[in-house]
Amino acid sequence: MFVDTARVMVKAGDGGNGAVSFRHEIYVDKGGPDGGNGGDGGDVIFKADSNSNTLVDFRFKPELRAQKGESGGKRRKNGKQGDPLIVSVPVGTVVKDGDKVVADFIEDGQQVVIAKGGDGGFGNAHFKSSTRQTPRVAEKGEVGEEFEFNLELKLIADVGLLGKPNAGKSTFLSVVSNAKPEIADYEFTTLTPHLGVADVDNTTLLIADIPGIIEGAAEGKGLGHEFLRHVERTGALLHLIDAYSDDVVKSYQVIRAELEAHDIKLAERPEVVALTKIEGLDNEIVSDLMAQLMPVLAPKSEVFAISSQAGLGIRELLRKLRAVVDAEKIQQAEQVAEEVSEEATYTLNTPELAWQVEKTGQGIFKITGQRIEKFARRTDFEDFHGRQRLRDIMKKMGITHELTRKGAEPDSQLRFGRHEQFMALIEQED
Repeated sequence: MFVDTARVMVKAGDGGNGAVSFRHEIYVDKGGPDGGNGGDGGDVIFKADSNSNTLVDFRFKPELRAQKGESGGKRRKNGKQGDPLIVSVPVGTVVKDGDKVVADFIEDGQQVVIAKGGDGGFGNAHFKSSTRQTPRVAEKGEVGEEFEFNLELKLIADVGLLGKPNAGKSTFLSVVSNAKPEIADYEFTTLTPHLGVADVDNTTLLIADIPGIIEGAAEGKGLGHEFLRHVERTGALLHLIDAYSDDVVKSYQVIRAELEAHDIKLAERPEVVALTKIEGLDNEIVSDLMAQLMPVLAPKSEVFAISSQAGLGIRELLRKLRAVVDAEKIQQAEQVAEEVSEEATYTLNTPELAWQVEKTGQGIFKITGQRIEKFARRTDFEDFHGRQRLRDIMKKMGITHELTRKGAEPDSQLRFGRHEQFMALIEQED
């Protein structure tokens, strides 16, 4: 079953909590802290697999969860790390968060951490120092990242076949490759994309056939609009036109208009045009049809005349496609090299150290910043020692001074980023 879109929820493993523990041995009067650290939560990792060509598995398993880290224990026993969840996706899969591309899998074996597991919290043994012999504080494990993503599959091929329904795309693919698409004399024979490998002299071309496109496809009419994404990555487009069309020029222009409506960059892809089914026409009619097309072709496009059933013009067309694809690959490589050479030199910065204090209400202050929010997430707000440690960190970072400057009082309520728990600036004594 071919499925090229899916929506999944991914949840990385939470980190384990650190432990508060002290040595209790019969001959040790005052045992030191020995609480172990919590284990890190497992990541959710996507890995591209060239042997897969559908997203159907995600329709039946829309939730992906990695293993949690275990909590620390006594005697400095650290919690076990959570196992990562490695998920296979087809090459060509795009992971999106709304319109933002999170990951794009274009090579077999490519791996990306889609959701990072939470760090395990430190146990109280971690906080022992020359001035702090009996720390009673331990950190909570961080929550693993959780997202809902849209998955889209875009087949990666050298050549994408375009054309109105019944233009001869399936027949062409079956003749030049090992693909076995359904072939019949009616519109919309192709209901799912097909891939085929065509031999061209001593090389090969990977060709993708998609359902026929009709006028209005980009707005949701017909079937082709669902599959236009599958020719977005191709090196060249092969636009097939039925020589028996009532108007070959209009047939060409309809498809071009749909390409531009879907994605202007797709419309600018190198293109080769071929009149199909010419086996029943004399040379004069074929020449006239080609002459009609020449003035309306996209820049640098060429037109061929072929018959898939009779094998006419096939070899010449494939050689032209091979040359166009090779030239496109060279151009893309040069463009990448140019972008790398022009890349700006970035100055070193440490955004994790930055923070901001904002007064959001009467006696309420919001504190944001990558590092301080991380400390807050790892704080057990139910524990006095945990809260006190967070206050010490704020003081060292200069946040306490800024709070006072902005009018914070001892009983002012502090909120850290999106953290739902509040904490007073200073613990009130009974």
